[in-house]
Amino acid sequence: MQKTLKSPCAFQGLGLFTGAHCAVRLVPAGAGHGIVFRRMDLPSKPEVPARLEFSVQAPRTTRLLKGEASVLTVEHLLSGLFGLGIDNLDIEVQGPEIPILDGSAKEFVRLIEEAGIQPLSIPKKIIRIESPIYWSEGNIHLVALPSSESRFSYTLHYPHSPVLRSQYHSYTFNPETYKTEIAMCRTFTLYEDIAPMIEQGLLKGGGLDNGVVIQGGQVLNPGGLRDFLEPVKHKILDLMGDLSLLGGVVQGHILAVRSGHASNMAFAHEIMKRNHHG
Repeated sequence: MQKTLKSPCAFQGLGLFTGAHCAVRLVPAGAGHGIVFRRMDLPSKPEVPARLEFSVQAPRTTRLLKGEASVLTVEHLLSGLFGLGIDNLDIEVQGPEIPILDGSAKEFVRLIEEAGIQPLSIPKKIIRIESPIYWSEGNIHLVALPSSESRFSYTLHYPHSPVLRSQYHSYTFNPETYKTEIAMCRTFTLYEDIAPMIEQGLLKGGGLDNGVVIQGGQVLNPGGLRDFLEPVKHKILDLMGDLSLLGGVVQGHILAVRSGHASNMAFAHEIMKRNHHG
């Protein structure tokens, strides 16, 4: 069945890209409402539904835009909501971006569990993969195969990074294992990939407290990685957040090789074109 929260909860922090201090409140909503962001800091408090049709290109993140209202860096919060099975929620946002917190979905999961999860009276939307769906561009590949479960498999490949090299992980979706296996995995980057963005002032809120930074053969964060497979598991966290914009649970096996937010979105559009809600 669909789910919402039992009671509201709130958090605040810095936006990774804007550096803006943003406050967010998660408010329970009824069955069939979906996940809807509301920009409380703008004059008419405009809504931006968390649906694929409102996703727009943004470098290294997922951005939603409807009319004049935009919300940046929604993927980790959406992943946490999807991971715990929350289908209906109003997300009241004061600011242009969802706070990055520690760069994972760990804090979102904690807040959702504290607020409590409320079952509703309508079944979840299931998006069944009935025949193979493919999307490729260069060395990025995404495939959806028919399956009786929701499974996400990811291969990342950074041959020039002694820390990353190639990593593979396959994860069968389940709210309990999402909490222990996926939620705590932080966003990561190679230092040389973000150095130009830092110089251009495009990562105003970034630091070692909200993402893993790898330079040469070492992890710069004190304490290193939380899990040897943290980078590839974070890619699964992102993939789940991005595909949640389809508005239902994908029943199928999603295989991704080197994908990021832009390719995840292109693939989601392909699934939407080829499939219908069950």
